[in-house]
Amino acid sequence: MLFPRYGVLLAVSMTGLFYLAPLRMSGQAQPQYKNQQEFQLYDAILKDTNPKTKLEKIQDWEKQFPSTEFMKERHQLYFNTYVALNMPKETAAAAKPVLADNPKDFNALYFTMVLTRILYTGTETAVLDDGEKAAQALLADIANPPAGVAADQWAKLRPAVEEATHTVQGFVAVQRKNWDGAEAEFKKGLEVNQNSSDIDYLMYVTEASKKNNSAALFYLARAAAYEGPGSLPAATRQGHQATLKTVYTAYHGAADGLDELTAAAKAAPNPPADFHIKSKSEILKAKYAADAAGAEKFAKEHPDLALWKSIKETLASATGADYFNGNMKDAKVLTLRGKVVKMEPALKPKTLYLAMDDGATADFATPDATLKFETPLPGSVEPGTELTFEGVGVSYTASPLMVVFNIVDKADLHGWTGKNAAAPPARRPPAKKK
Repeated sequence: MLFPRYGVLLAVSMTGLFYLAPLRMSGQAQPQYKNQQEFQLYDAILKDTNPKTKLEKIQDWEKQFPSTEFMKERHQLYFNTYVALNMPKETAAAAKPVLADNPKDFNALYFTMVLTRILYTGTETAVLDDGEKAAQALLADIANPPAGVAADQWAKLRPAVEEATHTVQGFVAVQRKNWDGAEAEFKKGLEVNQNSSDIDYLMYVTEASKKNNSAALFYLARAAAYEGPGSLPAATRQGHQATLKTVYTAYHGAADGLDELTAAAKAAPNPPADFHIKSKSEILKAKYAADAAGAEKFAKEHPDLALWKSIKETLASATGADYFNGNMKDAKVLTLRGKVVKMEPALKPKTLYLAMDDGATADFATPDATLKFETPLPGSVEPGTELTFEGVGVSYTASPLMVVFNIVDKADLHGWTGKNAAAPPARRPPAKKK
């Protein structure tokens, strides 16, 4: 069908109610046929129930009798027939002379309005203008049933028509980038029908354009999840669900919370007043603030671990060499902490390899600092023994990280428990036999 919008389907169902035979007011001069041939043509048109052949007859009538006293009837017949043939562009064009004859003609206004979204492709400003004017005219007279429609019938049909007037006016505002105006119209439409997924999706577009990202995601989630009266077709909802996952993850940084959002949007037509979804930048900002506070506390409680963490990160960066040469080389570094990985030699070592502790290290099997001594240390210790030291920087490599320190004074090494074994008593040589 060429009229996919729900509103057009409604209007088609109303056609039988509104397209009544033209009536003349009592006392008004009746139109006259020019001749018997025009009468026969007109009569054949009215009796033809096939829209295609009916249109051919109307065109033949216009060709043979370009001027006629039945011009208003011809305008209506063209309009009705194009509606029946589902020809949007021709219907909109045919509505203009009908409205020229009667500016309040309900059907001509209604189709002009709902065809706005079908006919507008990005450049037709006249289509937007006509659609907006038609919607405003219908809304201004919304309390009064159209001609030929009983009050009880109109009470049932009015909400859908009223919703459509706000939807189209909001759509026009979107095309003009009047986001506040669009939002206002869509909210009015949702007051009439809170289950309009068509409006929900348009609200997503509007709120996203206004950078109201939390509200935008809510309305997109509702358009994707709501399945009751007024919902979108299943295939459309499925497409919106894929879009929702993509934009939610891009905004939030991960898919966590998406199921909760979908459930909330499915259950309620509008987000709560305090509704908010944190953006990934907000999450990172909060994380950085928490990390900074934690780092400050950690540095106060564990200055040795914090110092090594800072040294390690700086030496691994692009400015590592400048930092080492300017701050560590030939300078005594304050107390650092590490665990013994290896000793050379294994007994009375002069070189220790330590896995340094930065408060987060889980692997103490890979050394990243070398301690060198002028004189051997006494005895040995078990691998994993924790030591602290103050050393003078000698050199470093960035990858894998290894920093070499000289320990000038053994008193600068703390935690070494190795001891030299007591020397065995000297043996006296056996006495010589006399």
